[in-house]
Amino acid sequence: MQIKSFGKSDVGRKREKNEDSFSVNDENFIYIVTDGMGGHLGGEYASKLAVTTIEEVIRSLEDDPEATMPGDISLKPGDISGEIRFAISVASRRIYEKANVEKTLHGMGTTAVVLMFREGKVYIANVGDSRGYQVRSNNISQITKDHSLVSEQIRAGILSEEDSRVHRFKNIITRSVGYQEQVESDVDIRIPRVGDQFLLCSDGLTNLVKDEEIRDIIVNNEIELAVQRLIDVANERGGDDNITAILVEVVGLDDSDLSCKEHDDSTIEM
Repeated sequence: MQIKSFGKSDVGRKREKNEDSFSVNDENFIYIVTDGMGGHLGGEYASKLAVTTIEEVIRSLEDDPEATMPGDISLKPGDISGEIRFAISVASRRIYEKANVEKTLHGMGTTAVVLMFREGKVYIANVGDSRGYQVRSNNISQITKDHSLVSEQIRAGILSEEDSRVHRFKNIITRSVGYQEQVESDVDIRIPRVGDQFLLCSDGLTNLVKDEEIRDIIVNNEIELAVQRLIDVANERGGDDNITAILVEVVGLDDSDLSCKEHDDSTIEM
């Protein structure tokens, strides 16, 4: 897989500190955005710990597939989705345990959206309301499903997408990494094409910039300029929250990636 990527985080216009974290790892094809919450110190701590833990666990599992796992965990060889879920669960446990020890960190947690390229496929995992998007042929699609109160109401037909943007409970999430010891993450698997672009971002962007606007900015700009423009637009509209975005573009496929070509239009459900 041949990849071009760029990521950036901005504190925004209203917050004193940045509780978002991110990682761009082109060497291992791992990309992560987290958005922390919980007190004066907790959000920043949780988001950073989640990023480092998820990346560390994934790399450890791949470096040593025979590593001893906890008694209740069993991963089959090549179970990439299971590896990502396990890495997120380890992060959740570490954050939860740290919060129980440090009173100033009590109640902290974080969202997480993770993208990985493996064996000709792209894996996108999420917990919370940080999002993953795919841009293909000038069309944008949201890959992840928000784990939030308003999103559940939208899916139930109770609330419209437009009304959700101004809903007073729009920031209440129903699932996070670290608030509880155990967390379940969703994983989506897709077959990438050359030219596909994937956006990972925190809700500081999506609360203020609509999907169609995000698409136009990505389609009409090079990666670095697109990321900067996304952040600039969110800030121009108030910058109510921290804003983080990673944009990843598939610029080439290796021979080993082409074995999935016959499934090029498929989305693999997990």
